[in-house]
Amino acid sequence: MDFDTVMQELEALGKDRIKKTYMRNGAKEPVFGVASGEMKPLAKIIKKNQPLAEELYATGNYDAMYFAGIISDFSTEEEFERWMDGAYFYMLSDYVVAVSLAEAEFAQELADKWIASGEELKMSAGWSCYCWLLGNRKDHEFSPEKLSHMLDEVENTIRNSPDRTKFSMNNFIYTVAISYVPLHEKAIETAKSVGPLEIKKDNKKSSFLNAFESIQKELDRGRIGFKRKYVRC
Repeated sequence: MDFDTVMQELEALGKDRIKKTYMRNGAKEPVFGVASGEMKPLAKIIKKNQPLAEELYATGNYDAMYFAGIISDFSTEEEFERWMDGAYFYMLSDYVVAVSLAEAEFAQELADKWIASGEELKMSAGWSCYCWLLGNRKDHEFSPEKLSHMLDEVENTIRNSPDRTKFSMNNFIYTVAISYVPLHEKAIETAKSVGPLEIKKDNKKSSFLNAFESIQKELDRGRIGFKRKYVRC
């Protein structure tokens, strides 16, 4: 299936209601408004195809960029860096680039670099990548000392971090508590220490993040140690 055919298929799947939702969250035109689940049959036909993914991502069309992530097959850090530079809002940085990076051998190294970058979306993608990693890989693949230091970093810096980074850092606390058993207790204590986080929005009511409440809901469901089989859909 070639580039033109894929774009035609995606356009046909678009819905105005979903398009409006994407744009409220930060997507910019061009946008078709394709639900991610509607992309799965197309992805099964194409499978992995990095050259096609590159063409689609370069369009700047949100749906094409998202679908590019599903069929991508990266091999170098430079490819991820280039895609990260093109990720203009969090649904691309956290749910396309970070998700794809979580399947790479060098995922932690590049995520660490992004976390230290001082750039909002890169930091968000770095923390998000760790969430995808922890929710999929075995506990023994991680250094408990390193993750413990990362929890300390979150506790000490989250309140002064950019808003999108706050979301991902908050999710990191939650994910460690649920998906990384060795630091379950420390993550809970970190969540208690951080407490509720206010996210102020222009001309809208503030929203609040609360990792501890989210963790408690999962504890009630007995989901400690949860791992997903696949990172990408």
